[in-house]
Formats: sequence, C-alpha cells, structure tokens
Amino acid sequence: MQDHSQHNHHHDDGSKKGGTLTEAHMSSAPAGHIHGASHAQHNSDDHTVHTHGQHAGHSTAMFKNRFWLTLALSVPVVYFSPMVGHIFGYMAPMFPGSAWIPPVLGTVIFLYGGQPFVKGGLQELKDRRPGMMLLIAMAITVAFAASWITSLGIGGFDLDFWWELALLVAIMLLGHWIEMRALGSAQGALDALAALLPDEAERITDGGTETVAVSELRPDDLVLVRSGARMPADGTVVDGQAEFDESMITGESKTVARGPGDTVVAGTVATDTSVRVRVTAVGDDTALAGIQRLVAEAQASSSRAQALADRAAAFLFYFATAAGILTFIAWTLLGSVPEAVTRTVTVLVIACPHALGLAIPLVIAISTEQAARAGVLIKNRMALERMRTIDVVLFDKTGTLTTGAPDLKDVAAAPGVEADQLLALAAAVESDSEHPVARAIVRAAAARGLALPAASGFSSLTGRGVRAVVDGRTVHVGGPALLRELAAVEPAALAATTRGWMDRGAAVLHVMDDGGRVLGAVSLEDAVRAESRQAVAALQNRGIKVAMVTGDARQVAQAVAADLNIDEVFAEVLPADKDKKVAELQARGLKVAMVGDGVNDSPALARAEVGIAIGAGTDVAMESAGVVLAGNDPRAVLSMVDLSRASYRKMWQNLVWATGYNVLSVPLAAGVLAFAGVVLSPAAGAVLMSASTIVVALNAQLLRRLKLNPAAVR
Repeated sequence: MQDHSQHNHHHDDGSKKGGTLTEAHMSSAPAGHIHGASHAQHNSDDHTVHTHGQHAGHSTAMFKNRFWLTLALSVPVVYFSPMVGHIFGYMAPMFPGSAWIPPVLGTVIFLYGGQPFVKGGLQELKDRRPGMMLLIAMAITVAFAASWITSLGIGGFDLDFWWELALLVAIMLLGHWIEMRALGSAQGALDALAALLPDEAERITDGGTETVAVSELRPDDLVLVRSGARMPADGTVVDGQAEFDESMITGESKTVARGPGDTVVAGTVATDTSVRVRVTAVGDDTALAGIQRLVAEAQASSSRAQALADRAAAFLFYFATAAGILTFIAWTLLGSVPEAVTRTVTVLVIACPHALGLAIPLVIAISTEQAARAGVLIKNRMALERMRTIDVVLFDKTGTLTTGAPDLKDVAAAPGVEADQLLALAAAVESDSEHPVARAIVRAAAARGLALPAASGFSSLTGRGVRAVVDGRTVHVGGPALLRELAAVEPAALAATTRGWMDRGAAVLHVMDDGGRVLGAVSLEDAVRAESRQAVAALQNRGIKVAMVTGDARQVAQAVAADLNIDEVFAEVLPADKDKKVAELQARGLKVAMVGDGVNDSPALARAEVGIAIGAGTDVAMESAGVVLAGNDPRAVLSMVDLSRASYRKMWQNLVWATGYNVLSVPLAAGVLAFAGVVLSPAAGAVLMSASTIVVALNAQLLRRLKLNPAAVR
C-alpha cells in the first residue's frame, strides 16, 4: 500500500477492485470505436463463433441443435434397423416403405448432423493435419456409402451401417457440444474491455456543454467529467482536482489524486468531484485499446495447443487408413474381392470409436462440475490439461494474496496521550466518511470495543485529509501534506516510529488538534489474507514455485513476500509490464499460471499457460482467464492443481482404452485371424464399439470421488 499523503474522502461508487464492475458501465453500450464489436453480454457462449482450431466457424448452439435433431432421427433409424433387431431378437413392424426409414433418415443425419465433421475433415485434409474431424468424416462417409450400396442391393453386400452411422453422428455431436461448452470465448474479454467506456461524453463549448457520442471526440477537445463518471478518452486534467479510481488499469484499490497537468486514462472514474480534461487520445490510440490488443494477441497465441484426443485421432487415422489399404490388398490377393470390400469397410467404420469422441469431453464435463462445487469455474478446456504441468504460479498481490483494502496495523500516541484514546478520536473524526481508509479506522476502533466521542462539522480537505469538531475542539486526520499545511511537528520518538512504518510501505495518518499539535499517528496496510500462507506452502509442497507481481513499492512487496515465504517478487511493475513478466518467466522455460483480478492483469492472464481470475475481480479479468475462482480464497488454486492431475489421469485411461480397443479390433475386423476361424463381423464390431463407450463413461464417473476442499489443502 502506498502512502496516504493524498488521503481524500468520498462516497464509494462501487467500482473498486474488490467488487464487480459498476452498474453504470455494465449497462452502458460501448462506443464502438475501439474494435467495432458489440460487447452485449447476451451474446452468450452458446452463440460465440470460434475462430481457431477444429472449431473454426462453429458455435456451441450449432452443435447443440444438430445433436438434438440427430438424436430424434436416430431413434427410428436404430429401431427399424434389421441388424439391431437381429442383435436384440425383435422384429420391427413391417409396412409399405418401412424398409426405407433407416436409409432416408440416415441420409438426413449424414447431410445435416455429419456436415460439420465432413467440412472439418476436408479442412484437416487440406491442411495436411489429420485429427478428430477427419477420422469422424472418414467413418461416417464410408458407413453412408456402404449402407446405401446395401440398401440398393448392389453387389450383394451386407453392410447395413445406418444405425451405426446415426449413433456415431449423434454421439460425436454430443461430445463436441460438451467440448465447446468448456471452451473460453476470446471475444468475451475484448467485449468486456469495450464496456468500460461510456456511450457519451460532455464536451465543453463556448456556449457551455454539449452531449456527444464518445466516437465524435477528437484530440484537443475539452470534456467535463463529473463525479462518479468514467473517462471517455485519455487526456490531461486542465481544471479541478479529483480522486480517480484507476483500479481497472492499475489493479490497485487506492484512489489517486489527479490535478492540473496530470494524465488520466479512458475508463477510469472520477470519484468525488468534477474535472475538466483535455483529450489527448481517442479510439485505438487509448491505453485501454492497447490492453485490448495485448489480450487479443495473447489469446491467439495460446489457442494453438492441440488436445490429447486430436493427437490420438491423428494416430488412429493413419493406423486405420494403413490397415484398410492392407486389408483390401490382402483379401483381393486371396481372390475374394467381395470379402475385401466387406473387411475394408468394417475396418474404416469401426476405426472411429464413440469412446474416443467422448473420452476427453466427458472427463472435462465432470471435472468442470466437481470444480464448480469447490468454487472453481473452468472456462477453457486446455486450462484443465495444462495446470498439471505448471512450474510457477504468479500471483497479483493486491486483492489476491492481500484483501485489497486497507487495514489498521499500528497505533502510536504522542507523550501524554493513550493509544486507545487516540484511536477513538481518529475514528470519531472519520465516522462520517465512506472512504476505505476511514472505514478501516472505524472498524479497528469497534474491534477494540472503544466508545467514540461525538463528532460534528465533518469536512473533507481535498488531497490532504479530513477534520471534524470533537468535544469542542477541531481535530484533523491526514497524511504528510496536511502535516505540512498545519506546520505541525512530530515528537522525535513518534517520528522514528512513523519513519519505520513508511519504510515498510505503510500508509501513515497523523491525528492533530486545532493548534497543530500532533497527538499521534496510525498506520494502515493492505492486509495479507490468512489463506495466502496456506496456499503458498501447499503449492511449494507440490513442487510448484510461487512468484508475486505488483505495482507497489519494492519495500511493500518484499514485506509481503517475506511474510508469505514467496520464491520470487516482481515489484514496481507498470500495468503493461505484467504481461512481460509472464513472458519473462516463460522465456526461462517455465510454464506459468497467472492469478489476478484487475483489467491490467487481463493480458497476463491470457498470455500465461493458465490464467486464473479471482471471481470478485473485474469482468474483463474473468473473461481473459481460463479459470475463475468464485471467491477470494487463493487456496482454490490448489483445487485446480489436484483436479488437473486427477482428470489428466482419467483422460489418459480413457484414451488408452478407446485407442487400445481400436488397435485390437481393427486387425480382427481386417481378418488377421481368419485362418483360425476368428473374424470380427460388422455387427459385432459395432456393438463392441458402443460397449467401449460405456466403459469410458463409467471410468469418467469415478472422478466424482475426488474431494476438493480448499480449506483442507496441505
């Protein structure tokens, strides 16, 4: 916490870092001049169109809608399938046209439900990067063609895969729907940043003021920013002085006094009085737009990772293709072309097991549910996989390891004054103020059970402190600026004490009477969370280093780091440089998890392998992160580590099962043991494929046994 020399009181506008964004900016529309995209939050994840990887151009709603329709169409296809009837020993009703129900509905399923996979497969083929989409596309296309050949009676083949085609498409759509819901939306962070700007501004003209759209502002325009309003653009204060809440840029909860000549930034809030500001930058030239660009760049760079299932699918594609070619050649050389076709089609169809399509999404879905119960929201599927590989967790200090709010630390009274008497006097003066510092002093007095004397005539001294009349005498409470103004001199012993407080970065406020006599002083610091010590120790016990980044002075940072036994400290870091600190750690070969809550943290959250936002922070930080902690307990990071390691084990178990099934069943379907009378029929292969899905689903359910309790971490 920095020195409170500019201790000025105001009514809290609710926009502090420790809370959510103000109602005003949440309800305002963006100016639209930063990136031209609507920030409306009704554009939920369901309708977010992804632009990277296999889901480029796809939305969650698209997979959801196609799944439900495909599932509905699959019921009659499966029921009327002769193969299914034979397997389960029933006879479907026969009526004119009943035999064409599976082919007709199966064709609709292939063309509608299978379309995303066919398009995705063609793109992967074009890019020469085979993955899940190409494997699915190959299986459903072969099943579609073989089934039509059978339905039309061409060649006398018995390759009726309509029911398998329907279930395969339905299950793959379900898997991708589940997967898409776990993906984070890159656009969300940019939209939330745009929402920090107001719609309109008050431009000062020769005849007074006029309300204009923010997009109409130009450099050198003069604007009026009223108390509680957000800055519409970057600028320089030319008239007036106000306390600015810059937490959305700096991440620090303490307001900062800005007067003539000082720079102010778009999106920050003038909390107490009005100021006139000369505009210096608008639109893409503002600091806020710069942060947007950092977020967009970092998110794009972190989206290139390839999922485990895609790597397994690439292996299976090559394996199935090679097996299919060898099968056809082998059976043709043996003189049985019809058998070669039957064996090859069977190999290619069962090469895409349902289990592989659900192996990862099921684990992620259950992990997400388990995490939510522990107060951890997983927004990005890759965050779950990456967390187990993290080498260092980089915590933002204010509001994360600390409470982000001032807390009274020490009281020192001048000779002849009792400490409790001094604190009661200070609390009486501060009792009418809503400033966080005032609240901390009043709260400390109440905690000690002190009776406060009556105070009247409260007034705020802008940038200096406050005063009130207590028991007939005027009492002042303020920082060094007020001390100088009243020409007050600290007693030597008190000065030595307060100097020590300042050296460790505490904010110091003096209590003085109307004669300028210093009665004593109090110190306030950003309180360290009790849970932070446990979180740091538990991470280190798991072999993970802990680092801290803050814009605070080095002595403040070192004091907190020593208290928590943190491995590495980055102090006096400018807002834009937090992103660079993550990159610096990554340049050493370390995988980084970043934990923060301010807008200034959002580029770093997006740049890190895993971005973890404190839920009580800003919307932008939460949108930029892959993981959001619902509360302020840093121990919840441990829940993420433990869950990541457990879920990764389940992912591999499921992938080994799904892939192992193929490695064994494909050769059997190809007929490698035909000489011994062992041949996997198309029907048997399809049934075993469905059985493997049940095994994967049951194994994923075992994750529910994992108990995530932040309070019990060790």
